[in-house]
Amino acid sequence: MKKILISLFSLCLFAPFFLGGAVSADSFSIAAKSAIAIDAASGKILYAQNEKDSSTQIASITKLITAYLVYKNVAEGKLSWETKVPISNYAYELTQNTAASNVAMTKGEKISVKDLMNALMLPSANSAAVALAEQIGGTEPQFVNLMRAQLKQWGISDAQIFNASGLPNSVLGKNIYPNSQVDASNTMSAEDVAIVSYHLLKDYPQILEISKQTTLPFDEKGASKTTLKTTNQMLKGFPQFRSGVDGLKTGSTGYQINCFAATTLQNNFRIITVILEANQPADDNSTPFNLTNQLMNQVYGNWMIDSIAKKGKTFAKFPSFSVVDGKSKTVKLVPQEDIIPVVPRAADGTPDSKTLSVTTDKKRSASIEAAVKKGQVLVAVHTSVKDALGYIPGASKAEFNLVADKTVERAVLPVVLWNHFVKFVNEKL
Repeated sequence: MKKILISLFSLCLFAPFFLGGAVSADSFSIAAKSAIAIDAASGKILYAQNEKDSSTQIASITKLITAYLVYKNVAEGKLSWETKVPISNYAYELTQNTAASNVAMTKGEKISVKDLMNALMLPSANSAAVALAEQIGGTEPQFVNLMRAQLKQWGISDAQIFNASGLPNSVLGKNIYPNSQVDASNTMSAEDVAIVSYHLLKDYPQILEISKQTTLPFDEKGASKTTLKTTNQMLKGFPQFRSGVDGLKTGSTGYQINCFAATTLQNNFRIITVILEANQPADDNSTPFNLTNQLMNQVYGNWMIDSIAKKGKTFAKFPSFSVVDGKSKTVKLVPQEDIIPVVPRAADGTPDSKTLSVTTDKKRSASIEAAVKKGQVLVAVHTSVKDALGYIPGASKAEFNLVADKTVERAVLPVVLWNHFVKFVNEKL
């Protein structure tokens, strides 16, 4: 009997290792200083570990802020992708520094914004960051002021940003930000990096067309012609490949890559993950990618999207909208896109929507005056999950639009006048 009890005890003790079951959310942790995962659509936090520690070094993940400002300047017409950018002595000297990631450039040459952006994102070229910063800000310090202002606009107040590349000041010599310490480095919390990534993908999703590439041509018709190669080992062709991963940016606070802000799309559900200062990074740079894979497995094992309405199909909670003075008194409402909020995954693998709140910005009794155009946005549907993790600052819900499924023209004048007369009698007399 004693032997049987000992055997049963041993089986219970070691069963989790043999069964290979999912690790519970409470016992799961990442071997890094800090980490976070969020829903890319709503900003819902899906996992958090020391996520508010703003002392964490981010290195080249800094370049996501630089990339955002490049896209912003192009969108505002202040810059073009074909603009030729001069490579200053400062930027050129960086290309000669073998301790810093770069792409070789010919002294005195001008490189297009497009090529510099590709170099910024794939091989993490520090000279490209400097050149773009100088082109937009006039000087790198002035560009840093723009970076800081952008972060402040997003509600980020605890970041320390001193340059556009993410290199420590100790590498930059006389080019450091005025009055900053010689040993200073860019620092942000994992939550801050998630906020930057969230806005970058929301405002300029086309960056994924760059970050998903493993190689890209550089300066094809110029003296610096070469092929750019990515540092993201989760893309196809690498040992850490994971289907669905298409970005975003690596960072190295030492000689090995130990930071990674990633994004992946799996089962129509896009998430953003951030790993900062991974413990004991490996010589082959695999550590942050392996940790990211673990985090992605954890998130997809515990969260999923819940399809509560299909694009073009009537939404049961708000099927129609009243139309005043129209040839029809109502117009059907349909989602502009699938309404698929993120919710916890139940033990049986189905969506657990108990904590999901669904609201609209208008009451069912609301109305609109004709004419109404097909596809016109009439109602916004807000969905949010109530739990301890919450949402990143500046995001508190996922928003979906309900639109008119057909055009409702304005009624002829006699009908309009009669409608207003009847309304006057009913309300005033």
